Amino acid sequence: MPPRKRANGQGELPGMSSTKQIQDILWKAADKLRGSMDAAQYKEFVLGLVFLKYVSDAFAERRDQIEASLSDIPESRHAAFLDDRDEYTSANVFWVPENARWDYLVEHAPNGVGELLDNAMEAIMQENRALTGVLPKIFNRDNVDQKRLKELVDLISDARFTGHGDRKAQDVLGETYEYFLERFARAEGKRAGEFYTPSSVVKVLVEVLEPYEGRVYDPCCGSGGMFVQSKKFVEARAGRDHTHDIAVYGQEANERTWRLAKMNLAIHGMDPVGIGDRWADTFADDKHPDRRVDFVMANPPFNMSDWARRVGDPRWRYGTPPQSNANYAWLQHILYKLGDRGSAGVVLANGSMSSKQSGEGDIRREMVERDLVACMVALPPNLFRTTAIPACLWFLTKDKTPQGAKALTDRRHETLFIDARALGTMVDRTERVFTDDDIAKIADTYHAWRGTKSAKAKGQTYEDIPGFCYSAKLDEVAVHDHVLTPGRYVGAAEAEEDPDAEPLADRVERLTKELCTHFDESARLEAVIRMQLGGLDV
Repeated sequence: MPPRKRANGQGELPGMSSTKQIQDILWKAADKLRGSMDAAQYKEFVLGLVFLKYVSDAFAERRDQIEASLSDIPESRHAAFLDDRDEYTSANVFWVPENARWDYLVEHAPNGVGELLDNAMEAIMQENRALTGVLPKIFNRDNVDQKRLKELVDLISDARFTGHGDRKAQDVLGETYEYFLERFARAEGKRAGEFYTPSSVVKVLVEVLEPYEGRVYDPCCGSGGMFVQSKKFVEARAGRDHTHDIAVYGQEANERTWRLAKMNLAIHGMDPVGIGDRWADTFADDKHPDRRVDFVMANPPFNMSDWARRVGDPRWRYGTPPQSNANYAWLQHILYKLGDRGSAGVVLANGSMSSKQSGEGDIRREMVERDLVACMVALPPNLFRTTAIPACLWFLTKDKTPQGAKALTDRRHETLFIDARALGTMVDRTERVFTDDDIAKIADTYHAWRGTKSAKAKGQTYEDIPGFCYSAKLDEVAVHDHVLTPGRYVGAAEAEEDPDAEPLADRVERLTKELCTHFDESARLEAVIRMQLGGLDV
């Protein structure tokens, strides 16, 4: 086949040799809109266009594959196969109508790019039920600079999501989409907390919980980072063929963020239907009221005071949370969703570990006494650009028994405490990240404590490490009035002994002699000075 041409006649699309080059081009595209609209709006513009370019590239890639397989079939019959929707959807490729394909859009852009893009978004949503109501139709508005938008389309045309060896377009765009989410999160600061959780924190939750299979739920899913990382975990540990062993369910209250999550799941080959057909507040309108899940991973808004509280709600099994703070509403909602052997990882503000205000201490005591708290992790500062509030991780579980054939370590009436405040690396003046070694240290400690299959495969066994981890019995926690701050339990780190160090007695004797020598020299110098002063003729 001849090389694919750009519709504007400028020749073959340049093949980007790395995802980094694609990301650089697309960030320049974002800069084209910077200053003409607020951060949230230009995020939606750029990510919407990236998604449109991706579905078009993936469609073209699949079309080339189909055509290459038709060499033994008369050319007169090729069109029937090339236009067979099932040939695309069976390969998890969205069907893209002709007027939504990127070459068509570039060719006709001089005639009115905004209207073309809105029509393309609508056409794709009509042809793909999973994307209904998801894609942005915001390009043909009066406040949109059409000349600048045309330049943006031209820049995105230089990004190829196909032609990267064995890497699928889906993988390349998935990384690019995540890169953009992170860059936008940095640009938006505190406002980014509603859609983005730092990737190293997400990895800690996933690596500890090990969601190989089952139902994964996030009640405040943001842009879907927990789901995407869960898929990556399964792919890395069990292979790409097992990524469908997990099903994802979630909910998001912000409309724009909900759209981002839908697109994020779609480009990672995950079914976006699980996060509902509409955005909604989890407390006011639970979209999964009867669903019980195997894993929950969440980063709820810290210390949220304006929330839909209902006295008598069946989710408040351990006490009614105060209107002034939703931390224990999130924890109890998550516990309500867990199946009989479910586990959860939750990011919360440090105050949740020790607060006694408005009945929170009573709720925490009840959760501890019901043996629902598996592990508490104290996090270091500066992990979250979006807030200066110190944070921690709660790991909850419904079953600490050996669980039959799993042969786990029986941890009934115990809670593991990990103080990870010394971990992490500063990547700039204000931001810290966990390295892979940091993540492994936390996850391996938990797995060894629980006696998981992965820990046994590595030959790992658990032991308390002063200053880092400690397994406490419930009566010990009760002595601390059910305060769950790890620092109260792990103690101080033991000082490492230097085998070449001087014995203490010898060191004291040596330093004493040196001090006496200094005293003698001081006395000699004092006598000399006095004598010289006495000889002065004043």
